[in-house]
Amino acid sequence: QVQVVESGGAMVQPGGSLTLSCLASGSIANVYAMGWYRQAPGKQRELVASINRDGRANYIDHVLGRFIISRDNVKNTVTLQMSRLKPEDTAVYYCNAPGTPSFVPSWGPGTQVTVSS
Repeated sequence: QVQVVESGGAMVQPGGSLTLSCLASGSIANVYAMGWYRQAPGKQRELVASINRDGRANYIDHVLGRFIISRDNVKNTVTLQMSRLKPEDTAVYYCNAPGTPSFVPSWGPGTQVTVSS
């Protein structure tokens, strides 16, 4: 139903920080959960973090304490603040709606995060 565009990815040294942004072409206000996924080469795409309408966030163990997800239901944006980045965080990061696959008809272009010295 909507398109999403991810941005903010870059190459960063281990221990560095990045902030990723997701802009949806339509309203996300009525979508229960929005989230960030990532996919590394040869790996399955995984849900990294999600946030519901009330602001409750969930994270996978590997990023807990390092990543913070937030959403703005007026601006239709979802942000992922990443700190203390590790090489294993290297992946293409995507924005989508967990539990509501029909909301985004196809995956966005994603944004590349590369953590390397």
